[in-house]
Amino acid sequence: MTAAETAKTNGNAAFKKGNFKEAIKCFSEAIEAEPKNASFYSNRSAAYMKLDDHEKALEDGKMCVTLKPEWGKGYSRQGSALFMMAKYNEAIAIYAQGLAADPADSLLTQGLQQAQKKLAGGSESKTGKKKKNRRQRKRGNSEKEEETVAEDHVIGIDLGTTYSCVGVWNGDGVEILETDNGDRTIPSYVAFTEGGERLTGHAAKSQATRNPLNTIYDIKRIIGQRWTDNGVEPDCKKFAFDIFRGAGDKPTVKVTSGPEKEELEFQPEQISALVLSHCKEIAEKHLKCAVHKAVITVPAYFNDSQRNATKAAGAIAGLEVMRIINEPTAAALAYGLDSIIGKDGKGASGVNVLIFDLGGGTFDVSILTIEGGIFTVKATGGDTRLGGEDFDNSLMDYLFIELESQGFPDATQDKRAMQRLRTAAELAKRELSSGQTADIKIDAFMSDKNFELKLTRQKFESINKAHFAACMSTVTHVLKDAKMKEGEIDEIVLVGGSTRIPKIQEMLSKMFNGKPLCKALNPDEAVAYGAAVQGAILSGKKNARTDDLLLMDVTPLSLGIETTGRVMSVIIPRNTPIPCVKTQTYTTEQNYQTKVDVSVYEGERLKSDENNLLGEFTISGIESAKRGEPQVEVTFGIDSNGILKVDAKDQKTGAEANISIANRSRASNAEVEKMVKEAEKFKREDQQRLKKVEAKNELEATIYEAQEIAKSLDGNMIQIIEEAADKEQAWLDDNYETATAGDIAMRRRGLNRRLQGKRS
Repeated sequence: MTAAETAKTNGNAAFKKGNFKEAIKCFSEAIEAEPKNASFYSNRSAAYMKLDDHEKALEDGKMCVTLKPEWGKGYSRQGSALFMMAKYNEAIAIYAQGLAADPADSLLTQGLQQAQKKLAGGSESKTGKKKKNRRQRKRGNSEKEEETVAEDHVIGIDLGTTYSCVGVWNGDGVEILETDNGDRTIPSYVAFTEGGERLTGHAAKSQATRNPLNTIYDIKRIIGQRWTDNGVEPDCKKFAFDIFRGAGDKPTVKVTSGPEKEELEFQPEQISALVLSHCKEIAEKHLKCAVHKAVITVPAYFNDSQRNATKAAGAIAGLEVMRIINEPTAAALAYGLDSIIGKDGKGASGVNVLIFDLGGGTFDVSILTIEGGIFTVKATGGDTRLGGEDFDNSLMDYLFIELESQGFPDATQDKRAMQRLRTAAELAKRELSSGQTADIKIDAFMSDKNFELKLTRQKFESINKAHFAACMSTVTHVLKDAKMKEGEIDEIVLVGGSTRIPKIQEMLSKMFNGKPLCKALNPDEAVAYGAAVQGAILSGKKNARTDDLLLMDVTPLSLGIETTGRVMSVIIPRNTPIPCVKTQTYTTEQNYQTKVDVSVYEGERLKSDENNLLGEFTISGIESAKRGEPQVEVTFGIDSNGILKVDAKDQKTGAEANISIANRSRASNAEVEKMVKEAEKFKREDQQRLKKVEAKNELEATIYEAQEIAKSLDGNMIQIIEEAADKEQAWLDDNYETATAGDIAMRRRGLNRRLQGKRS
């Protein structure tokens, strides 16, 4: 046992006896011996808490997160310290960060709920009181029946960039739920007022121009991402509210609330949670019972980190997220149930459907085959940074030029002016979907001067020409991935509010030789509809139409690990149906190697460093044997939510290690598109590189064989063979970068000739 482990053991013993000062002393000795061991800081933090030294407990919790950001314990230690210091807002923020890193950590969920209760004055929610009162009134079987009613519904939520929508299976079909004002979609807006109110939905959006610094929107564009991820910082610069690079490299929102302008900070998950809470409240009011479970949709190209962050937002909102499903898949489910599957549950045979989902901030294209009740995704593509907001931004850039020509000062320096301009741009875009012109008028825009401009549909289309072309390019790529021609698509289904743009419809129809587009679904509600269907299936509320429904989604990119020669060995090819588990066996590169570093990548290039690194871990304690003998099984598992877990296990010693890819952002769709294009462009180069790597491996194997043969020889033959092996190794070290596969193969053949007759 090492000195650090001995100190830790002594510290644990002292802790159990209640001698917390001695425990702190022991844990400090362990830290001194191994300063990068997060568990030692966690233990010392717990001891400090017992002595009510909350500041030191907090500092040790922070060190835990610094050393091991994927471990929920460090966040839990910080949250507990902040809770005891009555810093409930900060505690909630830390617990939210922790849930984003480790959504399954029950201590984080409990801590979050306690902090939220304290922040609300310790009172129970109305729903909680109602449920508690029911339990006091009812006993035995009747109580069980009441609880079943409260727990039975699984709502479906389309958590959109600009608008959200909630539905539920009620009776014999889906019902899209309305707000008190009769609205069936909810702006994904959250606001904090001078009076200390927190507003959500329409109430928040309606006051955005008056309160731009404290009105938060489009948070979905940055959820689950780091400040340094592609596109995050440029997006943040366009927001009217304040957002900065926070702890753990996470974008963090700052607002002020109340007459004393109290400064509050929020993680993106918390803002999304407020939108989800609003959806939950709408459902509870309609169903007249508590709702605790939901299916939430995400763009098909959301990565593991974004999916986990969405699940964390659900947990913060008090929802058990039963399933994360892709938005175009949910829309296909809505379309299939509404248009293909009859009331008897029987559907048409082999209908190929293309879902074109263009929303406020994200874009997805998926091709599915619907046969009976089986929905099989053939291919998917898209962009998590392309949608109606980007069309607005392009229009804003044009309006800046017009403002300058009319003598206005720089509008980008005035948050309120920017919000008013954005609102006018969005309104003009909507008007141009039904008319040829739109009049933009903003009274007393800046310096009490009015801004007026007549915008034509033609000009709007010209401004967004590149965005529209990118949409069509994605359709082409998805068709290619699905191995289908335009004529094989039976239906083209439009989903998302931005599909109302006439030019988009025109270009899409033209691509499919004038084929009429399916507009049977409400584009704003289709995704929530499909999510509600999935919720019904998960809750057991089946009927003839849903009994045999089965969703088979796919993973958008190839997944694998780095092997010898920095080559990516693909374990799960892109467009593989999920959930799935696939295993491959690997071995060691060096003699008596007892640990292996596993680097997990996604992408379509052969060379690993030309793909996107998802995460890394080390498996130790593997069989100590000659190179090539140990058998290490690497297993990739993708669950029904599209979240990846990688396991490695040595078959002889049983040593194992794993990683859940939840804390490192995966590629944006723009990067995905680039990787796919590069893979096509450099396919020949990749093949040549593979041949070169194979030739190198074969030469190294022959060199190793020569060294082993030399050990069994007598006299000067030992020196001759060893020198020949050393010569080839030196040549390979000096010339590998410039040599061809043929050059390396020739050197191997030469060494082989030297070994002829020497092999036993």
